[in-house]
Amino acid sequence: MIYLQIFWAFFIPGILGYGGGPASIPLIENEVVDRYGWLTVNEFSEVLALGNSLPGPIATKMAGYIGYQQGGILGVIVAEFATVGPSLILMIALLSLLMKHKESPRVKRMTMAVRPVVAVLLGIMTYDFLFSSYESVGWLQTVLIGVISFFLMEKARVHPAYVIAGALVYGGFVLA
Repeated sequence: MIYLQIFWAFFIPGILGYGGGPASIPLIENEVVDRYGWLTVNEFSEVLALGNSLPGPIATKMAGYIGYQQGGILGVIVAEFATVGPSLILMIALLSLLMKHKESPRVKRMTMAVRPVVAVLLGIMTYDFLFSSYESVGWLQTVLIGVISFFLMEKARVHPAYVIAGALVYGGFVLA
């Protein structure tokens, strides 16, 4: 039964997450935190931070970690297939249709219409992480980490992976 749950937990975001990782992350969070209760919001944010610090697509890294945590090696295989399977099957089946209509104004309008939905999903996830961080470490640490991270990425142009790694180290030594 756990393997079926793992499959659905990653298949649904895989099929509905139009736009890749950023669109899939809130959907994965909904499944593994709210629906199945495998992780708390705080644990999910830690998995997300760890996944962002590693190279490659975020959804597959999260699927591998959570799949292994819930079902071992077979859980990894099921979660990874459920994550990449929808895109793989659809791309193979619809490749010629996609190539034929890629410059269509309708397709471009559809893509533009989906972007606000993705933005709202990311905003909700950000709010959940902010509230969870506030509850666990307080407003001062939350604001401090947020402001320093913003400055490093936007003003100093430090790569996000280094900022995430620095925040992990800070959290491990100072907040633990």
